[in-house]
Amino acid sequence: MTTPDFTLQSLAGLAGQRVGSSSWITLDQTRINEFAECTNDAQWIHVDRERARTESPFGGTIAHGFLTLSLLASTAFEVLISRMAVKQVVNYGLDKVRFVAPVRAGKRVRNHVSIVSLEDKGHGRHLLTTENSIEIEGEAKLALVAHSMVLLIA
Repeated sequence: MTTPDFTLQSLAGLAGQRVGSSSWITLDQTRINEFAECTNDAQWIHVDRERARTESPFGGTIAHGFLTLSLLASTAFEVLISRMAVKQVVNYGLDKVRFVAPVRAGKRVRNHVSIVSLEDKGHGRHLLTTENSIEIEGEAKLALVAHSMVLLIA
């Protein structure tokens, strides 16, 4: 068994610090279309390339904000959760979600994860709050910033 990179004790001391950045993820039109289909959110600004090219202020289609938000689970797992020694991790909620800038189809994004807090809830449970900043490659503005909370069960 390998030694985890993060323990509950070490996380508590990392409040306010970035713990890592995820790999880049491309939000291409295929992924956007699939998200539109599974969520029944096929607004033209997401799926109609021609109309979005001529009518949208972004010059083309953009990813759904909730598609970008949905990347928090996999990217936080990559950066942090997979590197911890816990039995179980359960989503607890989101807080302070802000959609700062749209992600144009074809752009790449990645998540920068920082520790906000770790709260002992007793009985081997800890509430971990992270700040997630989704960067758009080559752009000055972030796509979104959100606090995510997960319950860690040791």
